[in-house]
Amino acid sequence: MATNFIQKGETVTVTAPGATSSGDGVQVGQLFGVAQHDAASGADVEILTMGVHTLSKVSAQAWTQGALVYWTGTQCTTASSGNLPIGVALLAAVNPSATGTVRLNGTAVADA
Repeated sequence: MATNFIQKGETVTVTAPGATSSGDGVQVGQLFGVAQHDAASGADVEILTMGVHTLSKVSAQAWTQGALVYWTGTQCTTASSGNLPIGVALLAAVNPSATGTVRLNGTAVADA
């Protein structure tokens, strides 16, 4: 293994941008993940950047399986404009519904 390898990066430690509860979506710059534990604003929090998660969504949207999913800063949406791409809908979601099943893409993206 390369001597400069640090970790796989599936779970990483970031500074919580606000009060965070386990299971919350967390965005730090262009990086997105799901909090693995509660953390106060400014404290370290581990986030999982990959995998399948149930996340809050824009209730008034219906999702189709495989639709691109974005993060608004507070919830998931299928609207791309001004939002961070985070993955795809693993399951369809009806309108109205508070949550959706998202497969995270595990990548940080550059500003468009």
